[in-house]
Amino acid sequence: MNIAHWLYQSARAWPAAPAIFDGPSLLEDYAGLLASVCGRARHLRERHGIAPGERVAIFAKNAPDYIAAIHACWWLGATVVPINHKLHPGEAEWIIGDAGARLVLTDHGDSFPGRAGLAEEALGSRPAAAAPIAPPCPAADTDTAWLFYTSGTTGRPKGVMISHDNLRQMALCYALDIEQPAMDSHMLYAAPMSHGAGLYMLPQIRAGGAHLIPASRGFDSGEIIALAAHPGRLVFFAAPTMVKRLIAAARGAGFAGEGIRTIVYGGGPMYANDIDEALAQFGPRFVQVYGQGESPMTISVLPRALVADQTHPDWRARRNSVGYAAGCVTLAVLGPDDAPLPPGETGEICVRGPSVMSGYWRKPEATAETLRGGWLHTGDLGHIDEDGFLYLTDRSKDVIISGGTNIYPREVEEALLLHPAVFEVAVIGEPEPEWGEQVVACVVLAPGRSAAEAELSAWCRERIAAFKRPKRYLFLPELPKNGYGKILKTDLRAALSASV
Repeated sequence: MNIAHWLYQSARAWPAAPAIFDGPSLLEDYAGLLASVCGRARHLRERHGIAPGERVAIFAKNAPDYIAAIHACWWLGATVVPINHKLHPGEAEWIIGDAGARLVLTDHGDSFPGRAGLAEEALGSRPAAAAPIAPPCPAADTDTAWLFYTSGTTGRPKGVMISHDNLRQMALCYALDIEQPAMDSHMLYAAPMSHGAGLYMLPQIRAGGAHLIPASRGFDSGEIIALAAHPGRLVFFAAPTMVKRLIAAARGAGFAGEGIRTIVYGGGPMYANDIDEALAQFGPRFVQVYGQGESPMTISVLPRALVADQTHPDWRARRNSVGYAAGCVTLAVLGPDDAPLPPGETGEICVRGPSVMSGYWRKPEATAETLRGGWLHTGDLGHIDEDGFLYLTDRSKDVIISGGTNIYPREVEEALLLHPAVFEVAVIGEPEPEWGEQVVACVVLAPGRSAAEAELSAWCRERIAAFKRPKRYLFLPELPKNGYGKILKTDLRAALSASV
């Protein structure tokens, strides 16, 4: 089934339902959105010759036209290649070339004049003539709908082939595990629509709910607080850094979360102190998801009741977990021989189920390595407890080995984040001739606060073992992040080398 059929059905069932908002202003109802999609689809076919199976890239910030552009491609049976708008045009061009895209819809102007055979068009351009309303073309469940390029934290990114059925399973899991999408809610796109936030349009479309693109086209704490008052009933995905900044702004504004229905957080670790502060400020409005591009938003979930719970004897540990298996997958922690490990033992987190990608675009060897044995090998380390709750330790490549002992950066990061002057921190390893590696803390201080290296060292001395303590501190104005909000430790290692 072509996933775009959900929009066709919702628009026929609720044509007058509000569909697209630009900030607080309503732009289109569902009838208007459907007409826009059909017009764009005919334009793509007649002007650019887009046919089933061909790839269309989108290299643009969040915009009211983003949803219609994606659906116009699906209407024709084409594959969408959403690209993080923060990438350099040269990086985007590499993705476009690797995907073999015929057309790029962009707000970056004429960015790729030298690429032969590539057409460019402004994302916001609209066909002058209307088109007949018609359903999307048929598509097989296994056809690739969304070609998502991984963040490229090491080397070149790989294209993750996400099928129509993968997207359907993800959307069904949203309704089952996170919350029931509703017509009276507004899905707010503060995080990049090229990533997980954009995927969440699908359950909202199925319910005939509204989509709100902020006027800032991104994340702005003050704007979100204003939109919570009007139009309100906001639901949105936010990386932990966004949640942290929103809570700080809310505290200063005396805002307690009124008008926000749900904040889904993920894409990186939410540290214990941060989620405690968020709950204290906003109450039980938070749901945690853990996923990857290879199984989008669907590895595990910690529902709002468990995020907020303080009644269970293990509530603190559970709040620090990433929840239990999403409703459409099976989870396992496997050892080096790919054999399942017992509860409590740390190994590689693996997942299987209908939300898992079909493979990497034109990379059969990487596909075979990542999907071996019928499991998606995530590259993340963790353990599952007796009750089925999953605990992340770290990315396997980020574990620091000093003197033959494994040091998990998250333990050190948790300790440093308790210091009142530390706003963000990422811990990495650097080569050290005697011990192999030593611990380095990359620190962003809170606005108006200061802390010297000696002060942070003394802080850690009171909280973690000596072998885990940072031997060096690198103070930065901000931490580099990808479109999901994940910290790019590869960039930090480069910055560390440059600082020597």
